[in-house]
Amino acid sequence: MTSMGKTRRVMAAGLVGAALAMTLAAPAAAATNDRTAGEKTRGEQTQVKGTPGEWRLTGTGTDARFRGLAAVNRSVAWAAGSKGTVLRTTDGGKSWRNVSPAGAGEREFRDVEAFDARRAVVLAIGEGEASRVFRTEDGGATWTESFRNTDPRAFYDCMTFFDQRHGLAMSDPVDGRYRILSTRDGGRSWQVLPGDGMPAAQPGEAGFAASGQCLVSAGPRDVWLATGGGATGRVLHSADRGLTWTATETTIPAGEGAKGVFGLAFRDRRHGIAVGGDYRKDQPSPQAAAVTGDAGRTWTASATPPPAYRSGVAWLPHTRSAALAVGPTGTDLTTDGGRTWRTVDPGSYDTVTCTADGACWASGEKGRVARMDLD
Repeated sequence: MTSMGKTRRVMAAGLVGAALAMTLAAPAAAATNDRTAGEKTRGEQTQVKGTPGEWRLTGTGTDARFRGLAAVNRSVAWAAGSKGTVLRTTDGGKSWRNVSPAGAGEREFRDVEAFDARRAVVLAIGEGEASRVFRTEDGGATWTESFRNTDPRAFYDCMTFFDQRHGLAMSDPVDGRYRILSTRDGGRSWQVLPGDGMPAAQPGEAGFAASGQCLVSAGPRDVWLATGGGATGRVLHSADRGLTWTATETTIPAGEGAKGVFGLAFRDRRHGIAVGGDYRKDQPSPQAAAVTGDAGRTWTASATPPPAYRSGVAWLPHTRSAALAVGPTGTDLTTDGGRTWRTVDPGSYDTVTCTADGACWASGEKGRVARMDLD
């Protein structure tokens, strides 16, 4: 998912290449940290030794499942998850502060978009009024509810921002079409866009609120929407900030409610990776990744895909060919633009994001948030 803050561009391609080599040579097995949540938790990283390029778990002090993750840089990151939990770190994960909105209770936060250490927007999912958006401008000390869904047929899944003002959120189909919510003031207010530019949804088709990556953007106007559950796994593309869309079938199988495209990542407006599969533990996920070089007009199956369902994907900074994909059974690395993948870590994660100053972050079940330094 997109992080908005200004970040230092200090990574060179040689450093990234060296870090990738270390990752392949010495993948790190991850451990979980299930301590009780507190207002502020401070814990040592569960893995303090090892080569660069390894996941290092941080002590979050909660057992919430974090499917929403936004990293501003290697120091600042936000995580949003179950039990109404929102956490923020400003020291690279050495400590996390519980900055959950007051009264969030059992809300399911599935996406967070951060502009910097003080400003962030979180999405709570669910039918009808359970779908809500909250915004903070003071590091989570206070939150303002900026949107509450009043249509019982709508169910919002993901958000994305083009810049610090313009963003979108998407709902599963209402009256046979995906519903798009738009903001022009950084998430302070939202309006439903007209639906006449949206193609018809397939029967049973929907988005997956699994990683905050079913709606992603690249550049000032391009945005993509991932789908599953219908006859085919599709990706929809808009080049005008969500006003008009085209739909394209991918090679990732769908056909059932648990199968389809779960996560997207675009390194520019043309080159993207899609990941997914079948999230049921007892079901295989063949052809779990695909790539595009033409903004999503066509998709090609990965020659060697990840071995199982993957819900999150992110391009590594300052490369044209390296990316990470994550899921409950591991992390996979590609160094050829998504054509072939190799598992490099067995730990469970739901989503992943990387920052321009050379760090990647991943989060998932049982309070797991990890950081990988690429230099």
